[in-house]
Amino acid sequence: MTTSPVQVERRVGQRFQFLLPVSLRECSSGAEGLGFTQDLSSRGIFFFTEAALHEGAEIELTLNMPSEITLGETMRVRCRGRILRVVKRSDPGLPEVPAQSETQVGVAVRFDGYEYLSESAEVPTTFQRVASLHSHSEEERPLRGPVHAPPVPS
Repeated sequence: MTTSPVQVERRVGQRFQFLLPVSLRECSSGAEGLGFTQDLSSRGIFFFTEAALHEGAEIELTLNMPSEITLGETMRVRCRGRILRVVKRSDPGLPEVPAQSETQVGVAVRFDGYEYLSESAEVPTTFQRVASLHSHSEEERPLRGPVHAPPVPS
């Protein structure tokens, strides 16, 4: 008799699948980069980037948090967290997302805290340029719904 390994879902927050630009900065080295999200919640994020990041490192991310998560309007948010894992595109089990390049890695981050940024807060030019490429109307928004959401009682 063979048994297959059991995977336990450890996520607490409801995850939403969004393709959003994200700017990042590793706190210890100050290294900066850009990426795009696979999914996010109020407690964490999974994103793809070409930046050289390391498991356990503290990281700061800036992105426009969609209204589906803020339950209000879209807001620019700066999040601080810790990198839980870094996976190569070739690793089995990695979600199928069109690769921008073979050097991209998937990064899972648990948020330790976040702050809402004012409209006048400084934003890197590269982030503004990439963010404009991902602007969508409400009808075009790439929301596919919550991942592993329990059914809503009627």
